[in-house]
Amino acid sequence: MFVFLALTIQMGHGVRDKLTEYWSTLDQLYTPFYGTMMKRDQYLRILRYLHFTDNRNEPDRTDKNFDRLWKIRYLFEILNATFSKFCNPSENQAIDEIIVSFKGRVIFKQYIPKKCKHFGIKLFNLCDTTGCTYDMKVYLGKDRQRTAQHVTATHNHHMGYVD
Repeated sequence: MFVFLALTIQMGHGVRDKLTEYWSTLDQLYTPFYGTMMKRDQYLRILRYLHFTDNRNEPDRTDKNFDRLWKIRYLFEILNATFSKFCNPSENQAIDEIIVSFKGRVIFKQYIPKKCKHFGIKLFNLCDTTGCTYDMKVYLGKDRQRTAQHVTATHNHHMGYVD
């Protein structure tokens, strides 16, 4: 699993159009790192069956407080807890807006024509000048921002939700 996660993180540094292109043997795309670390089919199999929650525990979609991130909410909570545990905030902090390329179907996917990645999922990262992330939030759409249960006071203040 560590190799799988390392490959996934590394993919963010050399973006390709298709996932399978990381294992391409074409001269212009060839990067031996991926093939020597893990076979392409093995990586795709893990990716296909990787789940962070039991699908039988799906909350009621008609509930007005339905969490659109319920399948990965636990993972996000672990990441944010780990960020705050291992990073000491500095004086200079910023909220960084990031678009993560995503071609799948989710209702909160954004289209931003001025960004180099036009379609994707918008994230807000609270980070400092060292690049350390302290907190991360997925933008779930205008109608879901006020009802999100896991919004920190910092996000509320910096993102204009102070009552």
